[in-house]
Order: sequence, then structure tokens, then C-alpha cells
Amino acid sequence: MIRTGEVLRRFIGLSALTALLAMAMMPTAQAQLTIDVTTNAGRQVPVAIAPFANETNAPQNITPVISANLARTGLFRMVNMGGIIKMPTEPSEINFLDWTSRSAEALVIGTMVAQPDGRFEIRVRLFDVAKQNQLAIFSYVATASQLRATAHKISDEIYEKLIGEKGIFSTRIAYVLKRGPRFELQVADADGFNPQAVLSSLEPIRSPKWSPDGSKIAYVSFESRKSSVIVQDLATGQRKTVANFRGDNYAPSWSPDGSKLVVTLSKDSVAQIYVISAAGGEAVRVLDSNSMDLNATFSGDGKDIIFVSERSGGAQLYIVPAAGGTPRRLTFEGGNNTNPRMSPDGKLVAFVSREAGRLRIATLELATGQINVLTDGPLDDSPSFSPNGRTILYEDKSGGRGKLGAVSADGRVKQKLSSQAGDVREPAWGPFGTSSAR
Repeated sequence: MIRTGEVLRRFIGLSALTALLAMAMMPTAQAQLTIDVTTNAGRQVPVAIAPFANETNAPQNITPVISANLARTGLFRMVNMGGIIKMPTEPSEINFLDWTSRSAEALVIGTMVAQPDGRFEIRVRLFDVAKQNQLAIFSYVATASQLRATAHKISDEIYEKLIGEKGIFSTRIAYVLKRGPRFELQVADADGFNPQAVLSSLEPIRSPKWSPDGSKIAYVSFESRKSSVIVQDLATGQRKTVANFRGDNYAPSWSPDGSKLVVTLSKDSVAQIYVISAAGGEAVRVLDSNSMDLNATFSGDGKDIIFVSERSGGAQLYIVPAAGGTPRRLTFEGGNNTNPRMSPDGKLVAFVSREAGRLRIATLELATGQINVLTDGPLDDSPSFSPNGRTILYEDKSGGRGKLGAVSADGRVKQKLSSQAGDVREPAWGPFGTSSAR
């Protein structure tokens, strides 16, 4: 059995371990998202991915998707396979000298076999080139429409074997796309393919947030000509208004167990944070203050709430028990710090730091109070962690057009993602288990 720690040390070293998983976005006429990657992630693991046997006879080639996924993380370098006369598809066909001479450290081979029922059996093997041994074997049976999703699953398997943590290639993202006067809430695979509009409206859509199990999205709708918080079931399309109080209703964020939402309401004149059941009902005010408290998120264990308050003058981050209590100030640097988002492990808070007129994405380490500014701005907003916590997706409003950016949690790999279809804004990365399975 492969020991993850040994594999990790063998392939990537400690410095790259703290590098990132960068989000993978592929350009496609369907998704209309394009990507520009800048990486400074240190040493990249050379990986060779040989074309699978019979994959050219299938409606979807697997290996180009796997190669693109791994390359865009910034952690891997795809090995040039020019000059290899016969690509191996079985272990007995591997000449390891071919791959050591190209400095490959890992080799992926595989086969695709069409089944009588129209499905495909896909068998993939991962090798350690230096040790000339097999690290792992993966087998899948997929329909033609599932081949791309299967390529993402294989990418996740390879990534986890070589890096030692879960990959995000099979996850999904949500974002707001503005086409002319129309707003669409779109859900797409993590590589930007297979986008689907789950809501379309002439009124603004704001602040989408995935439920922890990935089955629902909460967002702010203005369809009733005022703000209200809606929870929409992605499988059925059923929508439920959970907050439509007097005044503003905005900034929903799920509790870790998915049973509650923390929202900002102005029903009592000044904006305050409230906790409300995810099914709707009475809103319970968390703090009793005269200052403006807003844009809250639950801590990783759900026991605390991190929010923005102007009680000290400028907007800063505070933390308070979810049941109420005395708030404690978390940030002291920068003119304004807003829009906090908790990392999946509960150790980091991503937020928007405003300094000298520039909006930049930063992180706060809760244990030490250390702040790390990750982006240059000038108009970065709405951070959202990937489910493995290695990458932060955010809105980039520079240049007068909304697009998305992605930055590693250590700031070493950056990506810009844009769409020709319109302005892309307010991204939210879904949890593990949200694959479209297509």
C-alpha cells in the first residue's frame, strides 16, 4: 500500500507541499471562460501521460483533459513525449529508460475498452519512474457522456497519490453572469465546462453560497423589487424564500452543518447580523449594538461568527460566539477589511483588504493573527476557498469588466478567468461531491 507521506516527499518536497492547488479552468465555446495562468510555485513534478489505448475511438479523449488539469495546478510539468516510437499502454510495454532520459518522475498509462452495452471500461496505472514500480491502478466504467467527468476523477486520483491531498477537478463552481440587462446564476464544472444557468432574471442576483452538502445554493434576489434571501434546490429547482424582512436582506452564509444561515438584515434600522433556519422562520439577532454589523460567516466548527463591523470607525473583522457574547476584534491593519470567508479547515479567513484605494484579497491566520495579502487589486472582491483550501477564487473588477481570478492560498500561483459572454462576478466554489457526473 502506498504511504502518502512517502510519495509526497518523493515527488514534491516540503516547499511545494505548501504551494497550491490552483483552480483549473479550460476555455470552451460552451463555457466561454478563458484562463491565463501565472505560476511561481517552485519545483514542478515532471509527469508523463501516455495516450490511452483506443481512446481516439471514443467520443472524448481522456488524457488531454488529465494533462490540462494537472498542468494548470502549477505543481506539475508535462513531459515532452516526442521521439517515443511506441507509447506504452500496459506495464510490460514500459521502457523506463525512455522516461528517465526525459526526466519523468511519474508515468501514467491506460486503456479504454468499449463494452457491448456502449459504455467504456477505463483502466489507468500510475508508475514511479525512478523506482520502476506501480504506485496505483484505477478502474472505471463510464458512458460516453461521463467520459469527461471520469477524466476529472482520474486527475483527482493522480493528484492525491502524488501530492497527498484531495484534488478539486471533480468539483463545481457557481457565479453570476451578467449578459446585457439579464443576470444568470450559473453552475459549471471546476474546469469551466458544462455551464448551466440555474436562475435567470432581469433583476440582480447577489452573493451565491453553496450549502455544505452541495445540494442547494443560497443567494440574494431582487425579483420582488427588494432584496430577499432565497435557497434553491439544485436537483429540483425548487426555491424557498427564507428571509424577506422589512429593509435589506443580504449576505447569506451557511452553518457547517447546513441547518442555519447567518444573514445581514436591516429590519431594525441599522444593518445587523442574524441567524435563521435554512428553511426560514424567525431571525435571531446575534448582537445588540448601535453600530453597523454585516457580512458574516460561521467559523469552521460553527461555534463562532466572523463578521464586519464599523464599531471602531472603519470596517474591520470581528469574531463573536454564534450564541452571542462579547465580540473580539481580529484585524487592525488596513483602512477597511470586509467580506470574510472561512477556509474549509477553519484556520484561515480570506477577506477583502482596502488600502490606499485598492481592493485586494488577503488571508488572516486565526491562530497567529498573521495577515498575508495575496493579490494586487485594484478591485478584487468576493473571495471563496476551494474545498481543499489551497486556492481562493475571487471577483476581479479591474479594467471595467467583471472576470474571475484565482490565487493560491500562499499567493504563488495566480489565474485570470474571463468570459466573452458577459461580466462574471461573485464566484462561489462548491464542496467536494458536487460533480456534474457528466
